[in-house]
Amino acid sequence: MGTAAVTEKQSRIGKLPIVLPKGVELQVQGHSVVVKGPKGQLTRQLSSAIQIEKKEQQVLVKVEVSDRKGRSLHGLSRSLLKNMVEGVSKGYDRTLEIIGVGYRVEQKGKNFLLFTLGYSHPILFELPEGIATEVSKDGKLKLSGIDKEKLGLVASKIRSLRGPEPYKGKGIKYSDEVILRKAGKAAAR
Repeated sequence: MGTAAVTEKQSRIGKLPIVLPKGVELQVQGHSVVVKGPKGQLTRQLSSAIQIEKKEQQVLVKVEVSDRKGRSLHGLSRSLLKNMVEGVSKGYDRTLEIIGVGYRVEQKGKNFLLFTLGYSHPILFELPEGIATEVSKDGKLKLSGIDKEKLGLVASKIRSLRGPEPYKGKGIKYSDEVILRKAGKAAAR
């Protein structure tokens, strides 16, 4: 190994600057961060060990203590802030596919989805505030919103209603998900 001693370790992700796009504003109020943009506004409470420094159109995230926990909070806080900036400027979307004979989804009002997934009853799913949906005829459900964390959680809950099975691939899956298929009993003979 090398003989050069490292005096201060930093998180590789945490030390990268965040560039604020045109029209995005970032304000720090104590340990709370507010990001405003053309798509909306997001607020997040950060750890007291994190300091945010704003220089023109760039934001730097700094940490007071450079121990193991400090480095992990450094990278996490920077990633969360970057996701907030991207969310209020571009937004996020996630597409789910509903596969199976008789499996379908319908929009019921603005805040509800009605799923028919092969159970003895339909499932009424309530959407949280800030998540918009678009249902297409070919069995695709597009979710969109500005909060990446909330969008991923809602997509995960919808997928868990009827996860994809490995034999025929029926169920709800992410559009970019690959389902590994199993052969079944007939192929074993």
